[in-house]
Amino acid sequence: MKFPKEINAYCPYCKSHKLHKVKAVSKGRARTMAEGNRAHNRSLRGHGSKRAGEKTVKKQGKRQKIVLQCNECKKKQERIVGGRTTKKIEFKS
Repeated sequence: MKFPKEINAYCPYCKSHKLHKVKAVSKGRARTMAEGNRAHNRSLRGHGSKRAGEKTVKKQGKRQKIVLQCNECKKKQERIVGGRTTKKIEFKS
């Protein structure tokens, strides 16, 4: 999915439309000791009827998230690009 490097967008801090720099958001590292991860690892051990994590369902595309940085006040805000896509966001110059 192609997206411009700079867009004119509303800045809630300046309270007006300004030029914003656009960057893609990368996913952070998952916590290995989070309760959901521990529960999932317990279900993968094989004590039970069916092991979790072996689904044959085709995954739906993810919604791409971008960070807009205002050129005036340098504040950042997140925005989700509309629609789901299977491809990562790519910036055109």
